Amino acid sequence: MIIGGSASQDLASHVAKELGEKVSYVETRNFPDGERYLRIGGAIEDEVTVIQSTGYPQDENLMELLFMISTLKDLGAKRVRVVVPYMGYARQEKRFNDGESVSAKIICNLIESAGADEFLTFNIHEECVLDFFNIPARNLSAMPAIAEYMNKKYFRKTDEKPLIIAPDKGAYGFAQEISEIIGCDCTYLTKVRLGPDKVETRIVDVRCDSESENTVNIDSVKGMHAVIIDDIIATGGTIVNAINILKQYGASAVDVCCVHPILTNNGATRIYEAGAGKIIGTNSLSSDTSRVSLAKSIADALRE
Repeated sequence: MIIGGSASQDLASHVAKELGEKVSYVETRNFPDGERYLRIGGAIEDEVTVIQSTGYPQDENLMELLFMISTLKDLGAKRVRVVVPYMGYARQEKRFNDGESVSAKIICNLIESAGADEFLTFNIHEECVLDFFNIPARNLSAMPAIAEYMNKKYFRKTDEKPLIIAPDKGAYGFAQEISEIIGCDCTYLTKVRLGPDKVETRIVDVRCDSESENTVNIDSVKGMHAVIIDDIIATGGTIVNAINILKQYGASAVDVCCVHPILTNNGATRIYEAGAGKIIGTNSLSSDTSRVSLAKSIADALRE
């Protein structure tokens, strides 16, 4: 039994189709005073999977998720698996300044206390967040789904192979994962300090035949179709900088891919104005750029 919250109903319906299961929807609305109303229709099975992202509006979507989990347990569900494709508050995983709330820990405690028996999410920004759970918690990768989409839509019918670029070393693992599936090269950008007041962003030449890495102006970027990959794009500042660098190196085209297309403060507009041809995100969040479906990835994980 698959239940889609209001933030992920379309995704839930596609997951149910992949699994050959029925999908149930929840009725939600706000009372005049702003309080949330939720009702789950139909008979409740022993095992239920709830799919609900907790992006904007984070608090509203989170409360709905907690209501669904607890209500399902009250109605007789023996096992509730919770799939949160995008987990809000996951970037607040520690106390950066005195007195701050470790919000990610609180959210994990709330989900577990509501009755969740298992938790799944995609490319959580800090995987240590999952350690706050005392229930099984898995961090799934959206990179195979993104690579399949790219390969099918853009590169399968041509001899052209893209160059996959991570905007920093922290995202290099994503670039490697995609490049291995597509069968192309990948690299990342790094900041090099040239002097006390001068920092330059360069492309790292990752040599496959050794462990050495050198920041050089590699000619292999010139004329290439470059694809920038990251887990989250919020304001787009990091991506705009990466696009500018790749254009300087002579890339023929630059596309942008991410798992979670938050795109606040006109982030998409800024990225397009910098010269990106496409912005490709997954449907972990609903946006105009949500082209890659996570339904098959979720279905495969639920079958395990």
